[in-house]
Amino acid sequence: MYQDPYSDFGRLSLELLRAARLVVDTGMHAKKWTRDRAIDYLKQNTPNSEGECVDAINRYIVMPSQATAYKIGMLKILELREKAKHELGTRFDIRQFHDVVPTNGALPLDVLEDLVNRWIKSKQS
Repeated sequence: MYQDPYSDFGRLSLELLRAARLVVDTGMHAKKWTRDRAIDYLKQNTPNSEGECVDAINRYIVMPSQATAYKIGMLKILELREKAKHELGTRFDIRQFHDVVPTNGALPLDVLEDLVNRWIKSKQS
């Protein structure tokens, strides 16, 4: 899938950041972490620079749960993709799936799930 190890490193770096966002957002807003503790956590657990970590934490402070929304959305899209693959078998087309997902812009995840379910049913008939 990846042409070289550097591309995969980029993917893994983003996965680390997404996971660390879950920790620092929860830490700050539910566990009363300080700003400095959250910055230190990002610095120690991601390849991001100190400046990038500071900017991210400043954003997460004023927008609780924004950082977690990306990962939760990603997990839901992956879940819906696996469901579509399972239910459609050889009729599953990843390009068509990706046409369905962003077609209506940002949506609540339950609305997105309804759209994907309707798409699956339309492909089955």
